[in-house]
This record gives sequence, structure tokens and C-alpha cells, in this order.
Amino acid sequence: MLVSWLAGLGAGLLGLHVVQKLLFPYFWDDFWFLLKVVRYGVRMEVYKRRGELVTVLDKFLSQAARQPHKPFIIYEGDVHTYRDVDRRSNRVARVFLSQASLKPGDTVALLMTNEPDFVHVWFGLAKLGCVVAFLNSNIRAHCLLHCIRTCEPTALVVGADLLGTLEEILPSLPKDISIWGMKDSVPQGVISLQEKLSMSSDEPVPRSYHVATSLKSTCLYIFTSGTTGLPKAAVISQLQALKGSSGLWAFGCTADDIVYITLPLYHSSGSLLGIGGCVELGATCVLKKKFSASQFWNDCKKYNVTVFQYIGELCRYLCRQPKREGEKEHRVRLAVGNGIRSDVWREFLDRFGHIKMCEFYGATEGNICFMNHTGKIGSVGRTNFFYKLFFPFDLVKYDFQKDEPMRNEQERCSPVKKGEPGLLISRVNTKNPFFGYAGSYRHTKSKLLFDVFKKGDVYFNTGDLMVQDEENFLYFWDRTGDTFRWKGENVATTEVADVIGMLDFIQETNVYGVAVSGYEGKAGMASIILKPQKSLDLEKVYEQVVTSLPAYACPRFLRIQEKMETTGTFKLQKFQLVEEGFNPLKISDPLYFMDNLKKSYVPLTKELYDQVMLGEIKL
Repeated sequence: MLVSWLAGLGAGLLGLHVVQKLLFPYFWDDFWFLLKVVRYGVRMEVYKRRGELVTVLDKFLSQAARQPHKPFIIYEGDVHTYRDVDRRSNRVARVFLSQASLKPGDTVALLMTNEPDFVHVWFGLAKLGCVVAFLNSNIRAHCLLHCIRTCEPTALVVGADLLGTLEEILPSLPKDISIWGMKDSVPQGVISLQEKLSMSSDEPVPRSYHVATSLKSTCLYIFTSGTTGLPKAAVISQLQALKGSSGLWAFGCTADDIVYITLPLYHSSGSLLGIGGCVELGATCVLKKKFSASQFWNDCKKYNVTVFQYIGELCRYLCRQPKREGEKEHRVRLAVGNGIRSDVWREFLDRFGHIKMCEFYGATEGNICFMNHTGKIGSVGRTNFFYKLFFPFDLVKYDFQKDEPMRNEQERCSPVKKGEPGLLISRVNTKNPFFGYAGSYRHTKSKLLFDVFKKGDVYFNTGDLMVQDEENFLYFWDRTGDTFRWKGENVATTEVADVIGMLDFIQETNVYGVAVSGYEGKAGMASIILKPQKSLDLEKVYEQVVTSLPAYACPRFLRIQEKMETTGTFKLQKFQLVEEGFNPLKISDPLYFMDNLKKSYVPLTKELYDQVMLGEIKL
């Protein structure tokens, strides 16, 4: 009797397992991942109820006390232990406390490339309770000035390799900002932080300087292109920093992992997910000054890397490298990042071995993220009933001609059906707040949608179009508005248009992104109208964009038009231009291509076009 009963139970369980695999193939993947998310949320709630507001800095100090001799940062062969970073950041805090009289809540701007001192200065200032503004190290001139003025810093710290960039704008900086350089010999008007550090104490400053009174308090400004032109300073709260630093843990990384970071630390991926993620785990990171496709795998083998961070372009560059023997002989098991195309994903796995690609989606300032915990190729993540309870979002119909969400007769938005592209919007509430941007509220308001499904509701507009399939996997489809992505960076079209518009022979400029075969994102293209009786100077256009814009923002193509179409709200029409692309056989307007060897734009012939499309000319 017992035997038959056990046999029946076994058969029943087997049947249930088969049904689950057929009807709910991702049930257990979703269950364990959701359980992990809930567990993290419960842990934070317990801290809160105890009155212990633990921040990323607090977690670093805990790691430094628990494992002082463990390597935290490996940079160009040099090892910086948790204790080393703690002590040097103490020196930074001591210098600014005594020399600059900084106090909790003051903002300090940081203009540095990837190096250990980026982390030392960041953590040192955090120990004083300061808000640190990460400046994009690629920007210059008026754009850099704009960013500095936006965050209204008390002080500005500049890396040794960027002091030349600083000299261009030094006379235009506000007089009340103290400027510090990470070099012994600095320009006039700049204080040598390097010199001060050599004489400073490494004794810790009192914890009272940085104790958090609320997880919603601001700890960072991270600049993002947004959709209104010049970069905006996204407000990063202690809570957002904590959530960002949990990403590696959520994907299954551990304290034993060695994480390779080649992404810039001024981006949230490099700083919060990367550095913050290693702090959360107590892991080691290998920090690279700049990504190098030729050195990548050598570095991974040399330092026994087990996890690396990526953007889609990075993986494509690696796949384009000449094949070598032993490409699968490494210890990398996970890659965490976003923006990898499905074909590159497959090629990458075929060539470099079984590496779990942990794709995720999330905007720096956004209140929604997705994580592809199953490894489904092409997807940015999954959703289900329970996920939407914690993180409410919708995909709504979008009007591509008007460049705005569709509204029905009742002025409400409508969700799209599964399989259809829709604008991703996320509900703003106390559990999922949107902290917005520094400065004018209009920047924050521009990212919000009001009265979406009912009167009084508020949603964050991601500006991204997504598709949800029948299995509830989510896929990135495209970007909307005045921003497109190229070389892993967001390019604000209005910023580029403003730079080109400074030329005295330009009447109007419309900038947009066009798809190019074999490339992630979209390459920049500018449609231009000349002023009456003025002629086009291609060398001047080239000089203007190269000297005023980061390399990734320079338009690769120009189109000369006699008039431009506008929308009903008088916005420049981009939809048709994007659709037409840059094919000289389909476009009668004059087209030009950016030639870096000739330092000019040159006519885009059919031969040049074919070379670009075949990948014979690199963009």
C-alpha cells in the first residue's frame, strides 16, 4: 500500500514537473530571483526600523574593517587594498576639511578619468557628507561650463590628465569655486591636491560628518544627456546608490569574484554597479583607464578576472578582433551590462565560450529597471504579475509623427498589446520615487507624464520604446525624442545642433540618429539649411564639431536641404529623415561624410556609401 502510494505521489510530482516545464518554463527562475529581490528589500526595511541607515560608504567602511588586507582595486599592476583606499580617502577628507572648510551638503564636482584616485576623492568627500558631481571627462568648452554651473559646486577636483581641458575654461569659471588638481605642478589659480595629500593625516574623520538622516538624501549628481539638449545633473539619492550597488549581487556575483571595469566611472554603470557592486560584495575590481579590445583578454587572464562589465559596443569590438588561439582559455563566467545585439551576443558566446550574459535595463535617473536573470538572448529582462506589484510600469502607444504618447478622446494613454512596441513608463510613488534633476524644476517635469490612465497619476517617461512578448520577456526597440545612442553614449541632438548653428553660414540644423549596418546604436546625421547667399564650408563644419563636441557626438553624415518639415507643435520633423537614412541613391539632397584623414566632410558617393555599409570604412 505504502509503495503504491509513494509511486503514485512520484508520478504525480513528475506530472506536475512536466506541466510546469511546458506551461511555466521560467517559473523557478522567476521565483528564486524574486525571492532574492524581496530578501534584499526586507533587509533594508530591518535596517530602517532599527534606525540604522546604511549607505554605500558605510558598507565600504565595514568591508575595510572586516578585510583590510584584501585587494579592492587593481590598477596597472598596482594593488590597493580596502585599507589603502580607506586611508587615502581619509587624507582627502582631511585636506578638504582643513583647507576648503567643506561641510555636509556641499557639492564638489569631480572631473577625472578612470584611476584609483577617482574612488579616493569620491569616498573622501562622501566621508564629509558632501554631494559629489561626476563630470563626463569627454566634454569640453561651453558644455563643461554648463555642467559645472548646473551643480553649483563649492570646489572642483581635476585629474592630472585633464588639467589641459580645464585651462580652456579657467577664466570663465565662477570665482567662488576652489579648483584642485591631482598633480604636483598645476596652472595658476589651481591648488595642488596631490601636494596637500602627501602632508595630510590618514586618521578617519568623525562619522557624524557623513551619517545619513534619510536614504532619500542626495549623495551624487550623475550627468545624463536627457532630451532637452545640454546634459542634466540627475539627482542620485542614497537609496538609488544602494539599489545600483546590489546589481552584481542580484546576478549571482560573490566576494570571490574579480570584476573587470573598463567603463567610465562618471557613468552610473561604472561607479554604482561596478565600484559600488564590489563594495556590496567585498570583491576585487580590476580598473582600466580606458577600454582596449586588443588588451582585454590578456588582462582577464593576467588578473584571473571572473566577471566583466560591458556595453553592446564593447562586445562587438571584441568580436571584431583577429582570432587567436586559446580565446576560450579564461576564467570569466559572467558579463553584466546592456545594449548587446542578439547577433553579437550569439557570436560572442560561440567565440569566447560559455559566459552568462547578464543583460539589464535601467536609466541613471529612472525609477524602473529590468534584469535578464535567465540569459534569454536579446532580452533586457522579464516581468510577471509579482514584479509589476513591486515595480509598476506600462508600455503605451506612441505617436511617431508627433513624437509624444498617444492620447484618446478622454486624454488618456492606452497600453499596447503584447508584441507591439510601446513607450516604457513607470509609476511614480513613495516606493518608487523619481528624484529628478538639479536646477530648474522644468527639467524634472519634462520627464514626467501626468493623468496617464486616470486623473492625478504620475509616470516617469523613460523615452524608450520596448516590446513585451508572449512569454513576458522585454526587448529594447528604440529611443524616442531628441536623444540617440552611439558608442555607448547618449547624444543629445539639440546640443549638437546648437554647436553647428554657431557657424555664420548655417540657418537651421536638425540632428538625428541613423542606423548603420553592423553597428550598435545610431550614427549622428545633421540636416542643414544654409543662410541665403551663403556657401557651405565643409572644413569649417568639421573643425567646429571636432573642437566643440566629444568624438561620439560628432555627426558622421550631413544632408543639405532647402526647407525642413515641422510637426504640428512646430518641432523639427525627424521621423522621415531617420527613415530615409543616408543612401545617396534614394536621396536627391547633397550628402556628405565625415573624413578624419582629410579633416573635412566630403561628398558621400555611392562608392563611399557601399564601403561604409560593408564595414570597409570604420565609423
